Amino acid sequence: MLSGREKAYAYLKDTVLTDPGMQGAFLSEQEIADRIGVSRTPIREALLLLAAEGLVELVPKRGARVAPLTGREITELMELRGIVERYAAQQLVAGDRIPVAELRALLERQAGLTGPDQAREFIAVDHLFHSTLVSAVGNTLLDRHYEGLRSRQVRAGVVALFNRQGRQDAVLHEHGAILDALVSGDAQAACAAIDGHLESTLKVLLAG
Repeated sequence: MLSGREKAYAYLKDTVLTDPGMQGAFLSEQEIADRIGVSRTPIREALLLLAAEGLVELVPKRGARVAPLTGREITELMELRGIVERYAAQQLVAGDRIPVAELRALLERQAGLTGPDQAREFIAVDHLFHSTLVSAVGNTLLDRHYEGLRSRQVRAGVVALFNRQGRQDAVLHEHGAILDALVSGDAQAACAAIDGHLESTLKVLLAG
């Protein structure tokens, strides 16, 4: 059973921080506490953890503010993802260990999620698609490192969907290109498809 702090941390990170409307907004400790049924103490504790991760800002006399993703942070996020995901693709092709069934199932699941009301779930599955690729390498430290990017990755993905009409269809096409290259055993094409996907997302986010 989750503690109050763990419950607050998960709710803030997975629900509040991924809401495009909350970017740059100040948070009400009491409102959040009432919403999830805990006292304000675990909310404060969770906010301290999130502040240490750079996901919220603690402003004196104002409270906690959702730290908006800056252009530099978005660029660095995509660069880091590219390094990890290209490495994963190369390792999986070389070892013929591509999780084709899992990736295809996630792509099909994602294709069934359309419209702005399903944006968060669409991006949650988007993250699963990429993390499944990375975790198939079998490197526990790499998995932990990549998982540490999840909150920013999900936030960026949701914002991208709201910034650009038709982005969901483009993501499905880009994911399909990655999977096709992996299935064909072409590591170079897979890396190029990963780069194309991340570059497209970066352009949408920086365009605002």
